[in-house]
Amino acid sequence: MASAESSLLTTLGPSSDPGNSEVELDCWFNEEFKFILLPVSYAIVFVLGLVLNAPTLWLFIFHLRPWDATATYMFHLALSDTLYVLSLPTLIYYYAARNHWPFGTELCKFIRFLFYWNLYCSVLFLTCISVHRYLGICHPLRALRWGRPRRAGLLCLAVWLVVASCLVPNLFFVTTSSKGDTILCHDTTRPEEFDHYVHFSSIIMGLLFGVPCLVTLVCYGLMARRLYRPLPGATQPSSRLRSLRTIAVVLTVFAVCFVPFHITRTIYYMARLLEADCRVLNIVNVVYKVTRPLASANSCLDPVLYLLTGDKYRRQFWKLCHGGSSQPPMAASSLALVSLPEQSSCRWTATSQGSGCPTPRAHRL
Repeated sequence: MASAESSLLTTLGPSSDPGNSEVELDCWFNEEFKFILLPVSYAIVFVLGLVLNAPTLWLFIFHLRPWDATATYMFHLALSDTLYVLSLPTLIYYYAARNHWPFGTELCKFIRFLFYWNLYCSVLFLTCISVHRYLGICHPLRALRWGRPRRAGLLCLAVWLVVASCLVPNLFFVTTSSKGDTILCHDTTRPEEFDHYVHFSSIIMGLLFGVPCLVTLVCYGLMARRLYRPLPGATQPSSRLRSLRTIAVVLTVFAVCFVPFHITRTIYYMARLLEADCRVLNIVNVVYKVTRPLASANSCLDPVLYLLTGDKYRRQFWKLCHGGSSQPPMAASSLALVSLPEQSSCRWTATSQGSGCPTPRAHRL
């Protein structure tokens, strides 16, 4: 029977890996779709992510300096996405080879670690961009103090270190095991430690996804209210439009990539832990597997944020794509309105149209 080759007969109990087909439950799981869906989707993300993020890093490093605070956050976001897509070829091979991992336990641990490191660093960098935008729109005086590039750089470094520190236990949970001639690279941990892994995963999700998501929603809600009722002279219509684009793109990334993955993963882990009915487990298993590629797709969607909100980036990207031909001059990006140079002593106010503050130049993102 053809379907039997891709199904698993197991005994009810803690899962060896609720993210993969090596689970051990009294259910028949036909996961043939996974061996097509995941390699194909990861291959698409790898190609698109590399094509979009590698030139982005090149532009940020060589053509968009000096950076303002938002450019700093975006550079680190692009770096995180690039590091992640470079890890995908091993996963493409793993799922195309039907869950066979020939690369060793240490690389298995690192690849699984890198997935979550990129995921939560991306969440936090997008949250930093959201808070920075919120300060620039709703509290411009505070933005002058907190929106400096040096402080943005230190905050980005803190994000990398904090997320890595929180995920260190994942290196101990993740492992490999043999199943006949096949070597499995578990996405979670061994069966006897699965309940501990679920508790660890829930805490990490709350700290590194739940809280940043709530902060982002609050910031954008307050921003939207201010933008639809702008103070005289506070922002120009083009700046408001770019701010609304930022809101739309970031919320789309959260809604498409992050939220479905975390919801279905939580339901799946709980179903395994509570030993749910076999039919329920099969349904949740399929839904969870379908949302896993969506979590990777943020590496392809994040560059849209740079294109829609950065005029300087858009011009340089246009020149790169058209062999150096330039676009007509554009107005400076609104991102520069809240990120003046550190040596600046300018004090901006909502009604300072005639003030002595220097107008942000087009060399900013």
